[in-house]
Amino acid sequence: MDENKTVGRLTLVGTPIGNLSDFSPRALEALRECDFIAAEDTRVTLKLLNHFGIAKPLVSYFEHNKRERGEVICARLLAGENAVLVTDAGMPAISDPGEQLVDQCHERDIPVGVVPGPTAMATALAVAGLPTGRFAFEGFLSMNKRSRRAHLDSLRGEPRTMVFYEAPHKLLSTLEDLLAVLGNRRIALVRELTKIHEEVVRTTLAEAIARYTQDAPRGEFVLVVEGAAPTEQLPMTVEAAETLAREYLAQGMSPSEAAKTAAAETGLKKGDIYRRIID
Repeated sequence: MDENKTVGRLTLVGTPIGNLSDFSPRALEALRECDFIAAEDTRVTLKLLNHFGIAKPLVSYFEHNKRERGEVICARLLAGENAVLVTDAGMPAISDPGEQLVDQCHERDIPVGVVPGPTAMATALAVAGLPTGRFAFEGFLSMNKRSRRAHLDSLRGEPRTMVFYEAPHKLLSTLEDLLAVLGNRRIALVRELTKIHEEVVRTTLAEAIARYTQDAPRGEFVLVVEGAAPTEQLPMTVEAAETLAREYLAQGMSPSEAAKTAAAETGLKKGDIYRRIID
């Protein structure tokens, strides 16, 4: 790349997930100052721009045109234009085709910045009432039955709280799959975040299925699912500790060192292990 050539910048801008009052001053500034906006759905973004009195050229960028449109956007950035990337709601590039555009920019040494904004994943996790110290964001499950089951099978023993996105028309089948693979875990179903009909339902997978079989689900959902219970480990026997200590003996440790090391790893008494390996 010509070092004297001015390269533009791509800025990721988080947009409101429901309430327009959540749009930040920095986000508005980024939209006003850019040369053009790449949007998941230009109609949705146009409504947002009109609300705030902003007029900017829009470029459509979504799942089915992301590769070729990404090349076009990168070419404009390399020519010196500045662009903003937005999704319909929330942070672009998070469970979103913008992930590829960011990668394309980094490959071409195009600067990428970010104006953080609302994210359904983190917002739902905060209000779910399940452990949040560690969590796994799983996004949308595949519509392909085999891929979907393989994805869920890989999560059987996942101890962290899991977060999924789901559309209302697929909610019941997803809950049924989750129950079949994971068992009857606790779940928080969070829908219509920051909107008038915002709702958090804390229940179990089985009860959730009964609820939404009777009442048709409405709105976009974030599912926050309890992680697997820790696997209970059987206590280490002195025989197993002796075997471990003898392995250390074979590696050249003295009986005392081998017993001490095995004791530290197993929680058993050094003296008991030592007596067995010198007998």
